Amino acid sequence: MSEQEKKSPILDKRSSRRTFIKNSGLTVGGLVLGGAIGSLVGGKTETTTHTATGGSTHTAIDYSDTRQFFVRQKDFDALSTAAELIYPEDEHGPGAITLGAPYFIDKQLASPWGINTDDYRKGPFQPGEVPLDKAEIMLQGVRKINEVAEKEHDGKVFKDLSEEQQITILSTFEAGEVKMDLVNSAAFFGLLRTLTLQGCFSDPLYGGNKNMAGWKMKEFPGAQMSYASYLDEEEFVLIDPISLGGHKHS
Repeated sequence: MSEQEKKSPILDKRSSRRTFIKNSGLTVGGLVLGGAIGSLVGGKTETTTHTATGGSTHTAIDYSDTRQFFVRQKDFDALSTAAELIYPEDEHGPGAITLGAPYFIDKQLASPWGINTDDYRKGPFQPGEVPLDKAEIMLQGVRKINEVAEKEHDGKVFKDLSEEQQITILSTFEAGEVKMDLVNSAAFFGLLRTLTLQGCFSDPLYGGNKNMAGWKMKEFPGAQMSYASYLDEEEFVLIDPISLGGHKHS
């Protein structure tokens, strides 16, 4: 095999980073860890303030950039850096960090979904089954990412490495080459990738897809109540997207 053939396409800078990650080995085919989105832990909370005249005003407080699961900044930094590598910003639009995917992941892991509330968790477990819940897998995984980085790069944490070094480490996780407790590192990477993409394109009600930028990038209309007014249009109609939380209630 020639040196050119050995070179990972993900490190080739001749095309967009997103294209290379899409076409490289940084995907996990056939791996299903559960793609359902967790509880409705949306990004905004309404507060009511009573006025002197007896009326009230409603103020939306944005909690989308607050953490509920990851206590250590070091862990959250590793998660954010890995998510951005999986879905990076490029000429086509924002990446995972700008879209709020790391905070989406944090909120999902803090929800009942993160601890597999609706799953049967008693043994015995069959070969290939993971006896850990999603929150345990993700926390162990992001800490293992930093552990590998520090071991191989003189104590540097994952976020402080070069992009090529970061990609090399993530590739070893994707290939199942990193030793983890009770779970294969490929299973962790598959869950990380799934959650990252969900955080980029799910309804903002769940804490990701900030400002619906993921939908706007894809020209996806979101949660429209009806398309009846567009049925007679012969050309493509670009519709401003709307979130599930954006509908007015009478």
